[in-house]
Amino acid sequence: MTLRKALPFVVALAVGISWPLTARAQGASAPQDDPDMDLSVSQPDFTLAAIPTTLRLPRFKSAFRVTHRFGRSLGAGDFGDLAGDLFGLDSGAQIGLEYRFGVMRGLQAGIRRTSDKTIEFFSQYSLMQQGGSPVALGVIASIDGTNNFRDSYSPALGVAISRTLGSFGALHVDPIWVNNSNPAPDELIDENDTFMVGLGARLRVRPTLYLIVEATPRVSGYDPGVTQTTVGLEKRAGGHSFQFNVSNAFGTTMGQVARGGFSNDDWYLGFSISRKFF
Repeated sequence: MTLRKALPFVVALAVGISWPLTARAQGASAPQDDPDMDLSVSQPDFTLAAIPTTLRLPRFKSAFRVTHRFGRSLGAGDFGDLAGDLFGLDSGAQIGLEYRFGVMRGLQAGIRRTSDKTIEFFSQYSLMQQGGSPVALGVIASIDGTNNFRDSYSPALGVAISRTLGSFGALHVDPIWVNNSNPAPDELIDENDTFMVGLGARLRVRPTLYLIVEATPRVSGYDPGVTQTTVGLEKRAGGHSFQFNVSNAFGTTMGQVARGGFSNDDWYLGFSISRKFF
């Protein structure tokens, strides 16, 4: 995809990210009784491992996340080799940095950069919350570009659907369409889109400890490799969440996730740290 074709996505996301600056200049402030400020013990973070949840970010508040995926497969070599590499911690890693901002009530936008020089702009708008309906529903839009957002643009559109299970956790279903998911030149390929469905759960096994399960099967279109799958444990501590996970891929942007996992025989250690600033 060329920059000209991607420009509408970039403009829409840029407007969403820059909106708070105008609002602040007008002296606007978040209401003190904003229910979005309340802790959700069932859905404490804005993502599972890679797919978004429906957690709302309060107006004019922000959050930051670091993702780390070690590059050494746990299945390579024998146990002695694995232990000698400290189970992959001695290897290189793909690192991601993410910042998101509450543009207005129900609308959040942000930017993510991974160490393979992919930059993603993303936004999410909450259409409904659970209570008045059986599920929470949000619309998501993103675009990522390789080489520091200079090449190979991959826009994505989808919805995030969740249902909380009281205080025991939440279930998630995210149907997402990704364009330009095939990295090969257009003239050499037959399929350049991917429709995938993110499936996941965050189950509360202790008051502040969660089990994370996520998989993103491709339903149609370009679908190399295997379904990206992640399992992990997450610890909540105040405004922080610490997640330790094992995955068969490194993807954290929608374009990366659409390209699938490497192999069901190769699994990699990783972790994520997120911090809410409210």
